[in-house]
Amino acid sequence: MTDRKLRLGIAGLGRAFSLMIPTFVAHPLVEVAAGADPRPEARTRFAAEFHGDAYATVEELCHDRNVEAIYIATPHQFHAEQVALAAAAGKHVLVEKPMALSLTECRQMIAATRAAGVTLVVGHSHSFDAPVARTRALVAGGDFGNLRMITALNFTDFLYRPRRPEELDTSRGGGVLFNQAPHQVDVVRLIGGGKVRSVRAMAGSPDAGRPTEGTYAALLAFENGVGASLTYSGHAHFDSDELTGWIGESGAQKEPARYGAARRSLSAITGAEHELAIKIARNYGGQGYAPPAAARFHQHFGFLIAACERADLRPLPNGVMIYGDTEQRLDPLPQPQVPRAEVIDELHAAVVHGVPPLHSGEWSLATMEVCLAMLRSAREQREIMLEHQVAVRA
Repeated sequence: MTDRKLRLGIAGLGRAFSLMIPTFVAHPLVEVAAGADPRPEARTRFAAEFHGDAYATVEELCHDRNVEAIYIATPHQFHAEQVALAAAAGKHVLVEKPMALSLTECRQMIAATRAAGVTLVVGHSHSFDAPVARTRALVAGGDFGNLRMITALNFTDFLYRPRRPEELDTSRGGGVLFNQAPHQVDVVRLIGGGKVRSVRAMAGSPDAGRPTEGTYAALLAFENGVGASLTYSGHAHFDSDELTGWIGESGAQKEPARYGAARRSLSAITGAEHELAIKIARNYGGQGYAPPAAARFHQHFGFLIAACERADLRPLPNGVMIYGDTEQRLDPLPQPQVPRAEVIDELHAAVVHGVPPLHSGEWSLATMEVCLAMLRSAREQREIMLEHQVAVRA
């Protein structure tokens, strides 16, 4: 018997949605039924490509009887309110990272979906990636002894891509602590067991023209004794995809010859209004929109090593490299047939089959607690103890 498709509505037809389009088109267990965006050009393109209703507001989308789950891919500051709207309408929810901008908002989202009896899944984050999940399975299997340490780093051009004004304002959810740290924290929490005891971090804003955090370095101490060091830079100099054979974050091949492209493009922008116009033009439906490049490999989030007693494990775009006591070998993974399929797999299993999701509201609140603690630790220059951590669901 063929499993039924999940009828999905899309709230926000921007960058996050465009990156998920290959998943929505190719995954056999999802059907995009409707969408919502305030931009008429996005609605026009959506209606033509997906043959679904296109609404100007999320409220209208929530009242579409043909939609049973809503993917909320709007700017961060709207997540809490729109999750509550969807839940009140009886819709299951997949909400983009970061879950919200405060723990209070995270709790409100959990309470709203719980009261309505609907599922809440938070993603996409890179802890969905198959090589990360395989690394977690290898650690949990115990063949290499206990996990001792995790080292994670990522160097990108994040801060030099065209941005909306709030994306450069930390108080409104801008900067790498809200936009990139949730990926890295989610990954190391999954591999490390989930429960972080304390955080000590530093963060920087070295470019006055991009007045938000563009870098961070953090030390996470887990309750089980594992230590994790996290480093991130979005300042468009070194590109850590060089360490993965120039396979980009999305699993597509990159061109090293394009070094410096982000900074060169940004240097031609004349001001905040010009930058916003370019950002809008590049979004889905805009004149400068380009579909995401085809992915041939699994996604990743920079360089990571999980150091166990008898081996170091390194997730790669094509599997997990195992550096053992006497040999090194690749534990290969098949090429992904559907990019980001794991996101829909988890949502579908939760909604259709009642399987409790790994990336639940409680899990993602714990990730946001770490990210917010990193920001607080950097400002207060001290270690921050955590209170709301949860273990990895078996």
